Amino acid sequence: MKKIILSAILLSPLALMAQADFTLKGTAKSVANGNKIYLVFAENGQRLTDSAIVSNGAFEFKGKVTSPVMGNLFNNVNPYKKGSNTRNMDYTALYIEPGNIVLNSADSLKSSVTGGTPANVDNAKLNALLKPLSDQEKVVNEEYAKLTKEQKEDAAQMDVLIGKFNTIRDQKTPIYLKFIEENPKSFISLIQLNTLAGNDKAVGEVEKLYAVLSPELKSSKIGQGIPAAIEATKKTAIGVVAMDFTQNDPDGKPVKLSDFKGKYVLIDFWASWCGPCRQENPNVVEAYAKFKDKNFTILGVSLDGGNTKTTKEAWLKAVEDDKLTWTHVSDMQGWNNEVSKAWGIKGIPANFLIDPNGKIVAKDLRGNALQNKLAEVLDKKTK
Repeated sequence: MKKIILSAILLSPLALMAQADFTLKGTAKSVANGNKIYLVFAENGQRLTDSAIVSNGAFEFKGKVTSPVMGNLFNNVNPYKKGSNTRNMDYTALYIEPGNIVLNSADSLKSSVTGGTPANVDNAKLNALLKPLSDQEKVVNEEYAKLTKEQKEDAAQMDVLIGKFNTIRDQKTPIYLKFIEENPKSFISLIQLNTLAGNDKAVGEVEKLYAVLSPELKSSKIGQGIPAAIEATKKTAIGVVAMDFTQNDPDGKPVKLSDFKGKYVLIDFWASWCGPCRQENPNVVEAYAKFKDKNFTILGVSLDGGNTKTTKEAWLKAVEDDKLTWTHVSDMQGWNNEVSKAWGIKGIPANFLIDPNGKIVAKDLRGNALQNKLAEVLDKKTK
């Protein structure tokens, strides 16, 4: 087995402590002898990969880790090796943590169940609670996979599928909250609480549950960041007056959000390196062309530069290539962009629609939903 440092883009979730041993023993009897299983996880800010050969349906990894981190196992494919065929990969996610981790699979890695250590036991427990909804999600995914290219470009048809996904997501939220309430010492509760801190519908309950989280989890790196995430969510909820900010445009000229007061403004968080952002840009361009003469504009905030290692030139080229003809700003600090941190941005694309009085009236509008919302507020205003 050979361990290779790949890159430093993931961070260990708990504060740096002494490393401890872990062992991962896997049983996957249907996986062919001689297949290579790749383990990928992050430790102390470095992404690591390891490999093991399957023998008689079994494989084993050993190593050291300071605290639970998310890892992935891949069957016969190293997805981080250039040129790897990642289509139809057989893989599974699990937690790498000190102790003896046990993985069992009746057939593929995808169907495996992991236990033996606290985070993996708790994660399996949560997954069992979520299974009815996860099964529904799988059906919707299969429905999407069967669509033709033309059907995927049909905004109305995609809106139906997105609606199904959103309904399932909303039904999962109370399950997560109940699990956290019943397991305040679980690392899995910490992870889910951190995710839910960005949900403005659940943020009040998240704040209550954070208060009863174990001191050890609160003092972790993730735990220390949750209060700020909660506050950012409160400050960017629908109905709240948007926080003003100033950032420079490509020419170094300061631009304020309040400069656009009196108009509807879409604050669009994106980046040149973000595939989903670039895929969404044609929808945003279409919306801008349709509504720019109806008291509407866009302010793009780019998360280029910094830890993403993209350049100002790459940002401006994406602006030109995608025909984004509205105002753009960035501090070129990547994920440490001052505005995105204040607004609690954890993933992009992300957007907020601000009304002429500076109030947030909608958020995370994608595809047809963006034009529908703009038609609702702008066409009504002009009648």
